[in-house]
Amino acid sequence: MKGTPERPTLAGLPPVVARSTRLVVLGSFPGVASLAAGQYYAHPRNQFWPLLAALTGEAMAAMTYPERLAALRRQGIGLWDVYAHCRREGSLDSAIEDAVPNDLTSLRRRAPGLRAIAHNGGESARAMRVTAALGLPVFRLPSSSPANASWSFDRKLEAWQEAFVAAGVLRR
Repeated sequence: MKGTPERPTLAGLPPVVARSTRLVVLGSFPGVASLAAGQYYAHPRNQFWPLLAALTGEAMAAMTYPERLAALRRQGIGLWDVYAHCRREGSLDSAIEDAVPNDLTSLRRRAPGLRAIAHNGGESARAMRVTAALGLPVFRLPSSSPANASWSFDRKLEAWQEAFVAAGVLRR
């Protein structure tokens, strides 16, 4: 809007990807709480960590953030976002402006054992054409965000479990 100060460009978080990563979960861009904490999925109402705890059997809620990341690495799960930089007021994906994508094509090099990519929510899934070009299975997950209140936790868990099993990260 004319006459308002320009929003600053926000920088995302670094990838949590190891050579042994088999599945990367891609979000869109960290929300306000995540940027402030310097941690993926830091908002207490985001269901990401409870979903991962239910999928992996790891007690994520009792862990520190570094312990959570170590647990993901043990499971072969990586994290990153579709966007490296953007302008946004608040945390809603619909408010993202001037987004600059991360180099998603580098995922195969960063994680030679990569078997699949899962997009956490609709905004992330807009990059499915890019990730599909890597020649791996690509899944669209229902968003773990508290803004996705139309999906119950159990319904999200079922969809996430199907993708994680299909990716070969979890067994039924």
